Amino acid sequence: MIILLGLGFWQTDIHWQQLHKEKPTEEVTQVPVSREAFIEKIAPEAQKLEKQYGLLASISIAQAALESNWGQSELSSKYNNFFGVKSSAEQPSVKLATKEYENNQWITINDSFRVYSSWQDSMAAHAQLLVNGTSDNPQRYATVIQAKDYETAANGLVTGGYATDPTYADKIIHMIETYHLDKYDDK
Repeated sequence: MIILLGLGFWQTDIHWQQLHKEKPTEEVTQVPVSREAFIEKIAPEAQKLEKQYGLLASISIAQAALESNWGQSELSSKYNNFFGVKSSAEQPSVKLATKEYENNQWITINDSFRVYSSWQDSMAAHAQLLVNGTSDNPQRYATVIQAKDYETAANGLVTGGYATDPTYADKIIHMIETYHLDKYDDK
């Protein structure tokens, strides 16, 4: 009798769990955006920023696509940060895991990233960072801004220390060439 009663509770519990189980992950994740749609969405803003700051639109688009996984990363989709920009004191921020390349290996660390009110604000702040450099070196990204071609600009990002990835410039150049992003450049 006890065994039958136990089996009854077990069946009821299984039935309750099936009725109340959470949706599978694939049902709650963001619907993927096509790469072309992502480019079309941000290209006008990148072109506007090129006119305003001199940053090649192709560089802005390629970096946004690479850094945000085409707008699908948690940092970009929830916090409007397309460029992996870290936060400084008193800026809105969120702490997330990220990979950094140190001592010839990839490591995962937790870091504070800037939260923006819109993706357009993220793009504008990125352009301003490249124009104004950093507090320790205002000329840090001068090569990027002065570049007349995307290869020089991409290499300037690396020499300026924008990313820890040793293949960052190659990835940016490959993305620009694969998706013909240089057609958005005004220079």
